Amino acid sequence: MNVLILGSGGREHCFAESISKSKNCDKVFVAPGNSGTSLVAENLDFSPLDFDLVKEAITKYNIQLVVVGPEDPLVRGIHDFILSDPILKGVKVIGPKQKAAQLEGSKDFAKNFLNRHNIPTAKHRTFTSAQFKEACEYIEKNPPPYVLKADGLAAGKGVLIIYDANQAKEELYQMLFKSKFGAASSSVVIEEFLDGIELSCFVLTDGKNYKILPGAKDYKRIGKGDTGLNTGGMGAISPPPFLTNIIKDKIEKRIIYPTIKGFETDNLDYIGFVFFGLILVGQDPYVIEYNVRMGDPETQAVLPRINSDFLELLNSVFTGNLCDFDLQIDQKSSATVVMVSGGYPEQYEKNKEIKGLDKVKESKVFHAGAIREEGLLRTNGGRVLAVTSLGKDIKESLEASYKSISKIEFENQYYRRDIGFDL
Repeated sequence: MNVLILGSGGREHCFAESISKSKNCDKVFVAPGNSGTSLVAENLDFSPLDFDLVKEAITKYNIQLVVVGPEDPLVRGIHDFILSDPILKGVKVIGPKQKAAQLEGSKDFAKNFLNRHNIPTAKHRTFTSAQFKEACEYIEKNPPPYVLKADGLAAGKGVLIIYDANQAKEELYQMLFKSKFGAASSSVVIEEFLDGIELSCFVLTDGKNYKILPGAKDYKRIGKGDTGLNTGGMGAISPPPFLTNIIKDKIEKRIIYPTIKGFETDNLDYIGFVFFGLILVGQDPYVIEYNVRMGDPETQAVLPRINSDFLELLNSVFTGNLCDFDLQIDQKSSATVVMVSGGYPEQYEKNKEIKGLDKVKESKVFHAGAIREEGLLRTNGGRVLAVTSLGKDIKESLEASYKSISKIEFENQYYRRDIGFDL
């Protein structure tokens, strides 16, 4: 089977590595890919948002399966595009259709879905610029802190947690009238702040059945102790040690099962990964958000713990064998630490030479914002590398990842030295 992976980050490198090991894999292509994907696949130099070039690649390279990494192509309808083209008939796509992808594309759509299916989530309301006065009154009537979320896609950076009502109103003004997060904040969800510990759960579904993948906890803030600006993710561990069987049972019964059932009830055509961004308030799970794809860097912590043939798992979605698939999970813990360019998530420099990867033996290094030019590996993005290690527990896997990071060098590199600090 020839597989096309869309995307260019550490998640896509991890996908490519896992898929390329399958006995059923003939060749893997990644568009546009990075320096890491080029080690296990053939990179194709075009954007996943150029659907005509996606079609051209599918036909040229006889692609049977397309795995969509990031959310943008899904929200813009790549699955619908492929399925509606008679030339691409029979091509399988991992990723939901456009309407279902609104679960990530619109916070308001997701909240309405959660309410409709009685899935626990924070209390909330959605406001546009025309409702600014009403939104300010809503802020004044509710206790701090205030959670403001851009309704649309904002690359994981459209969420603000504010402790002062006047500051919340000012930020709301910036979002609605000054496009602080671009078109994504043309409407804003204001929701109740839930105090607890966050975690990520993942399932693969054919729209009716599902397999639960290993859980994870990621670290979004740039600074020590979860301080500073939000990022795309600074690290992840799997499994979170607080994810007990009792909590797993609650998550499945209260959240996962009603979500998948909701797809059927609402006629949402959903094939692919569901990412549940959750928060545990005491021992009770609530949904913070849905993502319609795997997370980054959670993928780099989760996939190394899957011992089963990953391509065979993906293909079982289409053969009707998902329920019977024997998903083998490694009992070891994994820890991923992300190395970023200095200045990220704000302004940062590119084109810094990366050295020392050949010295790393105990960990797997997934490339993200990195390219290879004239034989040299260079930085090409904010999040540059994700270093993943397996160990008997979180402590051992983190020690291995930090030991490996000490061997890697590039100018102005930065990483969180306290991943797992709260565990």
